[in-house]
Amino acid sequence: MSDLTQKQEAFALAFVETGNASAAYRQAFDVGADTKPETVWSNASRLLADSKVAARVKELRGMARDMALISVGSLTEELEQARVKAMADDKGASAAVSAVMGKAKLHGLLVEKVASVGKDGEAVDPATPRELAREIAFALAAGRKAE
Repeated sequence: MSDLTQKQEAFALAFVETGNASAAYRQAFDVGADTKPETVWSNASRLLADSKVAARVKELRGMARDMALISVGSLTEELEQARVKAMADDKGASAAVSAVMGKAKLHGLLVEKVASVGKDGEAVDPATPRELAREIAFALAAGRKAE
């Protein structure tokens, strides 16, 4: 651990996790409910400008990036090893296909589609999260239940 205070360290961790300085400040420090958002933002900005805190944030981001790369990279390698081993077996085609599909999913190259069915049993196009949020917002504004 660095030479930061416990609260500074908590702020740095929360900032790397959330990407939001104000939210990180609220998590790490005792912020009253009546504290103005401008005050929280100002204090959070000062913390991010502190050289020790900034260095720790940079260090934590690097660690997070390395962990993500290692995870994706190592999983990809394991799946490739499984595929190679499966291909060496006369009856391993199914396992090889599973390994290839696993790699495709891991890298976001394959997304499974799920069919949605409406009240009348008819298939409906799945809404994107943004479209769904918009529908819910309009339903709430109109005072009715979202369908």
